[in-house]
This record gives sequence, structure tokens and C-alpha cells, in this order.
Amino acid sequence: MKCNGTLCEKFSRIIGGQSGFAGGKCVSTINRDEIKSKILGKRFRVTSSFSFESLNVSTGKALCLGRAALLQREVNPFLTALRKQGIIVSSVHNEWLFDRPQLIYINIEAVDRPLVFAKKVKRALDAISFH
Repeated sequence: MKCNGTLCEKFSRIIGGQSGFAGGKCVSTINRDEIKSKILGKRFRVTSSFSFESLNVSTGKALCLGRAALLQREVNPFLTALRKQGIIVSSVHNEWLFDRPQLIYINIEAVDRPLVFAKKVKRALDAISFH
């Protein structure tokens, strides 16, 4: 599926992540190396990922999902930017006990054209100076 591979690479390039395929879906992963996080005193690599799957070739739309790992101060600006663009915020939660700094995870979803979704995500990431 060269077309999906190319689309996945474009999707990741827009978001600023590393492209790949997992479970038949395009996934773009961003490492947040600037966050020096630890869980139980051990180094923990903070990552965010955004994906699309179930691409409808006639409409160009797919199920687009995301999971962003954020610092607490980044949550409100990120949520505001997402909502202004019509992206559904499906959950806001922490995942780990004893993580320092404490991370907040935002799960998002939309049915959209993958590259349009990627541009919306990029605008939300830019609202918090992500990267």
C-alpha cells in the first residue's frame, strides 16, 4: 500500500512525528525528550501518538485518533485549541502513580481527512509550543 505509506509519511511530517504502522494503522509518534520524567525514580520516555485508520477512499475520511502526554500547564491551551477546531476530546486523565513531573494524557478523536486532522493537531501543539 504505497499510497497509504505516502499518506502516513505526510501525516507524520505535518504533525512533526515519526511515522510507522502498528496494527494496520498509520501512527505518528512524538518523543518529548525535553520532559525529564521519572516513574518510581526511574527515567520514563514521554511520548504522544496520533493515528488514522479505516480510510474511506471515496470520501477521503478516516478515523483519526490521538493521545497527547502533557504537562499540567499545557492542558488548558491544548484543549481550547482542539475544541475550536471541532476535535472531540474523549478523555483527560493521568496514567501513572508516582510520576514526576505528573503528566496528563489527552485522548482525542475525529472522522476527518487525515492531513486535515494532522494540520488541526499541529495547530493545537503549536498553541503550547510543543516540541
